[in-house]
Amino acid sequence: MVRYGPYWINLGMAPYKRVLLVDDDEDDQAFFLEGIKGLDQRVDCIVAQNGKEALEILLTDYPKPDIIFLDLNMPLMNGREFLSTIRNYGQLLRIPIIILSTSSEENLKLETVKLGARGFITKPDKFHLWESTLSEFFTDARLKSDR
Repeated sequence: MVRYGPYWINLGMAPYKRVLLVDDDEDDQAFFLEGIKGLDQRVDCIVAQNGKEALEILLTDYPKPDIIFLDLNMPLMNGREFLSTIRNYGQLLRIPIIILSTSSEENLKLETVKLGARGFITKPDKFHLWESTLSEFFTDARLKSDR
């Protein structure tokens, strides 16, 4: 496990202070973390390499994340397996899980929502787009929570 943070990110009034990123791709980790860092408000980011490691983190005494960003294609326990497994832990069901995927297929979005994901972000293919993609997501999440 690698611990990153705290970073400052601007999430408006969204209550996301602790973020768990589950992704085995080091480039995507770096892009995500730099995108978060470029936003402004203090957030503690923890990175897990796969679903198995993420579950181990979640079952420790470490403070639970406020939100999980989950890649789908990883070794040991992929994102779909993680979504299915986390259902067995009632205390973890309140944590929103947002899928990060290179795919933008509607079938995949629907499948992950059925498995319990609360959102879906298609990974930007260029580094400079990560910050705006994350900013747009958090702005949208804040607006939905204000309703």
